[in-house]
Amino acid sequence: MPVESCIPIIPSANLEKSLRLWVDGLGFLMSSEMRKDDKLIFCMLRKDELFFMLNQRAGTPVKPEDYEGIRLYWAPKDIHKTRERLKSLGYGVSELEHRHYGQTEFVLTDDDGYSHCFGSAAGPAKRMRFSSGSETIKVLAPHGSFLSA
Repeated sequence: MPVESCIPIIPSANLEKSLRLWVDGLGFLMSSEMRKDDKLIFCMLRKDELFFMLNQRAGTPVKPEDYEGIRLYWAPKDIHKTRERLKSLGYGVSELEHRHYGQTEFVLTDDDGYSHCFGSAAGPAKRMRFSSGSETIKVLAPHGSFLSA
């Protein structure tokens, strides 16, 4: 059975607070929402062809101490502007680091405790394509590096 898409569901203790990163920081738009007693408990986020669902975290609203949750790796068009934008919104962003595997990266932890890594190719880059049937995945990779799908 072919898969047409995959939309990550991000559990959140406070969706209204989480929207600061997703909408103000990353430029997503909320395309649908669900409320219970005037509290936002679900929303669909979209930016171009990217989709995410934010959902009220089940159980305790406090993140368990040993819980890592999800990790997202973002590929911004301009890593410097993205970092400065998130920093201006009050997020504790790390310094830019040039990694041995050819990426320049910074990280932040959002209000729900999830780690977000932002990276771009350091130096000359090439586009790699992975195809399966009618779908093609494009990956920007440092020149000379090897990525597997």
